[in-house]
Amino acid sequence: MVVALSGYYGYGNAGDEAILMALVREAQRRGVEPVVLSANPKATEALHGVAAVPRAKPAALAALARADGFLSGGGGLLQNKTSNKSLAYYLSLLYTAQALGRPTWVLGQSLGPLGPGGRRLTAPALRRSRAVVVRDRASFELAKQMGVPEDKLTLGADAALLLKPPKVERDERLVTLVPRGRLPDEANLRLLEVGRKLRDAGYRVRVLGFQPGFDEEALDLFDGFDRELSGDPNLVFELIAGSGYVLSLRLHGLILAAAAGTPYAGGSYDPKVKAFCKESGAPYWELPGDPEAMLRVALHRTGPNKSALRDLRVRAAEGFNRIWGKRAEPPLKERA
Repeated sequence: MVVALSGYYGYGNAGDEAILMALVREAQRRGVEPVVLSANPKATEALHGVAAVPRAKPAALAALARADGFLSGGGGLLQNKTSNKSLAYYLSLLYTAQALGRPTWVLGQSLGPLGPGGRRLTAPALRRSRAVVVRDRASFELAKQMGVPEDKLTLGADAALLLKPPKVERDERLVTLVPRGRLPDEANLRLLEVGRKLRDAGYRVRVLGFQPGFDEEALDLFDGFDRELSGDPNLVFELIAGSGYVLSLRLHGLILAAAAGTPYAGGSYDPKVKAFCKESGAPYWELPGDPEAMLRVALHRTGPNKSALRDLRVRAAEGFNRIWGKRAEPPLKERA
């Protein structure tokens, strides 16, 4: 079965590319052949080893017509906080696939924020999908409010939680800070203050940007620190896995830390960050944040809750099972 995959792919955002890594792996293990709608098909094909086509309408519509089904996800696609244009794009793909008679699925998404008009536009696309798998409880409740039938609705989790941790040596004295571009300066400056206090306390501090072309101004604030900027999810995952603690203003700084087994705390620039920290039992702060409180959780390596994380990974796997059935057993050499 060939399935077209849609998300924020091909833009060099390490978090979204980590989602795609997990989607591709889980799809292929279930006998599904993914075709990715991408802003940079050549880069997507090189990074993920799958077929990709331009996400712009003519090529995307042709891919939907050729595919056996369409998957929207993962990430925060169905919201109009970013823009109505973004919501219209992702909904148009769902509606087009449904008009073509293709089965559609929504996987690993946070729904909203959605205004009244956004809810009216989104609800029919969700109700007509074969399965809607959301990644947090707030989205689950919102989907119910929009009339998604219970037999179609599943509480899942972010697909990137299923990524296998890289084999790297962890430095317990290394704290990785993940700022975010286009936030109010004060949020990143508070993180900078924590970085200085940690360095004064004898810790190594690394500053990690997730999206070239987006995070440069934020990284510029951290002059004098060890800085990395990469949209490569493999490199970003390795750097996080080698850290003793992560303080992140990006959701996937937290999710990749969870997948790697690195403790973390997050700054809630969006409801999805608070939702993930609460469900995983990790500390979080409302922006701009209290540097002393942030310093304390880093020094004590507070959170998350291991049992809660296990539950989230089970939920992530069950989301795929709900759509495509249980995956085939990996080859023996992979299990070894």
